Amino acid sequence: MKIGLRILLGYFLIVGLAAWFLLNVFVQQVKPGVRGALEDTLVDTAQVLAAAVAADMQAGRLQDSPLLESLRGSLAKGLDMKISGVPKDRLHYRIYLTDAAGIVRFDSSGRDVGQDYSRWNDVYLTLRGRYGARSTREYAEDDASTVMYVAAPVRADGRIIGVLTVAKPIASVQAFIERSQRRILSQGALLLGVSLLIGIAVTFWLARALHRLMDYVAAVQAGRKAVLPALGKTEIGTLGAALEAMRVKLEGKEYVETLMHTLAHELKSPIAAIQAAAELMQEDMPEQERRHFLANIQSQNARQRQLIDRLLALVRLEKQQRLDAPETVDLAQLLRQAASDCSASLAARGLVLQVQPADGGGTDDAALRVQGDALLLRQALGNLLDNAIGFAPAGSRITLAARRQGDQAEIAVTDGGPGIPAYAAERLFERFYSLPRPDGAKSTGLGLPFVREVASLHGGSVDVGNADQGGCRAVLRLPLPLRL
Repeated sequence: MKIGLRILLGYFLIVGLAAWFLLNVFVQQVKPGVRGALEDTLVDTAQVLAAAVAADMQAGRLQDSPLLESLRGSLAKGLDMKISGVPKDRLHYRIYLTDAAGIVRFDSSGRDVGQDYSRWNDVYLTLRGRYGARSTREYAEDDASTVMYVAAPVRADGRIIGVLTVAKPIASVQAFIERSQRRILSQGALLLGVSLLIGIAVTFWLARALHRLMDYVAAVQAGRKAVLPALGKTEIGTLGAALEAMRVKLEGKEYVETLMHTLAHELKSPIAAIQAAAELMQEDMPEQERRHFLANIQSQNARQRQLIDRLLALVRLEKQQRLDAPETVDLAQLLRQAASDCSASLAARGLVLQVQPADGGGTDDAALRVQGDALLLRQALGNLLDNAIGFAPAGSRITLAARRQGDQAEIAVTDGGPGIPAYAAERLFERFYSLPRPDGAKSTGLGLPFVREVASLHGGSVDVGNADQGGCRAVLRLPLPLRL
């Protein structure tokens, strides 16, 4: 499972559990909260009414009490109103009065007058000076039929002479409970959805940064040119900077060790040749032989200088991770410049260079343009042409051609030489590796590695192999800009 998905699932699990816990608590607390508010209202109502009927009850005028008659009429009256969107068609109160013995003397419903309520908690507890209340189901199996009863003592001359109870069915406030629960659930679902979107956004950002860092690490591990991506001033950015610094130090140390070893190995031959010639020149010898050994010393010294110069150029290129200021390069013009650079070498070997397209060639090919460094591309083509000139038979033809191939431009250098032997095919791009040329000359073995680095910097590639018609064919591929 990818780390981004794991982070998202972990985040969603935490948020989901927290949301479930909070929503569950809120929903479960709505009903007790509403019941508590209802009970508080019933307490106030019972206390007020108990005080209002105390005088009539003491005087024995309950049957003729204007207050009780008014209560009976009000409770029987219909209503037409809405409370917070919930319709209300009548009063849901039931009020009854019991005497000091617990016998019902007044009942707004008119059904239980004369009944003994002395054992009901609301009456029993209140007659004993305690808070009396109860919740009783009218139907034992139906919790929705629960009715809340709250009592208040009726006092006269400091003693309790009766109990007034106000009752209200829980079902009358059930609509408010359900509405509150629905609102909590809908708002909770909205909150959970927003939290999920935030989690997805954060996870995407984090996973994207990690993915870019992993791509960079994979490129470094594979030995490709890689530039540390912009990761911001975050912990991931700090980690990336640390990895980049560590890579530079480790690669620098390993690179220097390898470079010094190979350079020392390659310089042994010219140094030994120079030393041998110098020792021989210390002896008496004919002038012609002396000139021969002196020319050999100069040749070997030039070889050392060329080797060091090309190696330094390759080192700079290998350490370069990207092009600093890419520009538009016209490939037709680049081919003409490369051909001009090697004109003297071509003439010395009696070779003919055919440039395709030449001036006046195909319109599409002549308009090929890439983004890159013109000087580096020119040097890379010079190296490919130098190899072709070194191996092409005297008087033969070398072809330099450019064409569009899909979303890439291909620049091909083809010669009529002996081609590449099978044993050398896998080693062509090794540093300092070179094949003996027909004239016995030996190159530095740094030309093709240089071309490969140039191609890599431009996001392209280079291949060298045997041509179908014989000889060698080197192809430099460069990406073309997107056409809008």
